[in-house]
Amino acid sequence: MNIKKKITSLKDELIELRRDFHKHPELGFEEHRTSKIIANYLEKCGLNVKRGVAKTGVVGLLEGKSQGPTLLLRADMDALPIQEENDVPYKSVNNGVMHACGHDGHIAMLLVAAKILFDYREKIKGNIKFVFQPNEEVGGAKVMIEEGILENPQVNAAMALHLWTPLESGTIGLAAGSVTTTLDVFNLKIKGKGGHTGYPENAVDPIITAANIIQTIQIIQTREISALKPTIIMFTKIKSGVKSNIIPGEVSLEGTVRYLYKGGEKNEEKLEKRFERVVKAICKAHRAEYKLKFNVENRAIINDPDMTKLVETTAEEVLGNSSRIISYISTAGEDFSEFADRVPSAFYFIGAGSKEESHYPHHHPRFNIDEDVMLIGVEMHVRSALEFFNK
Repeated sequence: MNIKKKITSLKDELIELRRDFHKHPELGFEEHRTSKIIANYLEKCGLNVKRGVAKTGVVGLLEGKSQGPTLLLRADMDALPIQEENDVPYKSVNNGVMHACGHDGHIAMLLVAAKILFDYREKIKGNIKFVFQPNEEVGGAKVMIEEGILENPQVNAAMALHLWTPLESGTIGLAAGSVTTTLDVFNLKIKGKGGHTGYPENAVDPIITAANIIQTIQIIQTREISALKPTIIMFTKIKSGVKSNIIPGEVSLEGTVRYLYKGGEKNEEKLEKRFERVVKAICKAHRAEYKLKFNVENRAIINDPDMTKLVETTAEEVLGNSSRIISYISTAGEDFSEFADRVPSAFYFIGAGSKEESHYPHHHPRFNIDEDVMLIGVEMHVRSALEFFNK
């Protein structure tokens, strides 16, 4: 069977699946309709299916002709709380919910890849787990792992791809080592002493304290950490006050910290400690108190060199032109890191951006993809899986 020919024959089905998921988006851990369609499709393909993993997740198991390693292929299912602004026939029918990150395409590609790989089961020396994961935006992978997804049979390696509009259609972006950032979310509360704006000397103003913290924190990424270790600290939410002539007693600040390295290397102060050192010193100078909390949402994905090489070799075959393979690193966060932390893995990007229809960034209300590149994604899934077992 010619793989490209088979995938092309399933193009209409592939697009129909993607558009159906796009039209009916569901938020994390609420993907009930989506998971039902996925499970039914995989069962029709002949796979052993487990439903309800991590609430709404689905796992399809393809057992090859003989014993061997188990490869995990993952697609994320969740949508975002965004009101879609696209004027397309498959526009979201769920108010305030939209597939604005490409997960609808991820589901469709892996389903069609599963159908094709089932026909190749006689050539597979081992197993493939097709994992459809809920709630990627807020850490669903960890829940699946805690429920034993990497066991019975034990997973030996993992791969995943992401449709990516910042990259031109027809390209593939990948790299060994760090390919996404660690994402920490922080919540900082500064406690001062409220008062009258006509008598500020009788108060402790938390707003000016907060302003100094926002400004001074920037020295961490520009003066304390090497430019060769990209670090992004962003304050994104400030809440305080009830009236213009009242000095508030408290300011609440939230934001994110992203970095491409593990953090806290030997003999180096951890980024969170640097952050708190600055906050503590400024609050002391202003006679204010504080409470600071960090929450790690995603760690950096560290691609295994051998798995990355396998993907690169496959990409050369799929694209037929090595110049279309781009060394690429993203500052986005991705919870596929939970898999990559445990087994040798590769995570890569399929260019899905075109000037005509899909040039908007991810998480934008007019986000869309070049649907033709899904054929590339399916072929990458199929060929990279077969290559894994050939190795």
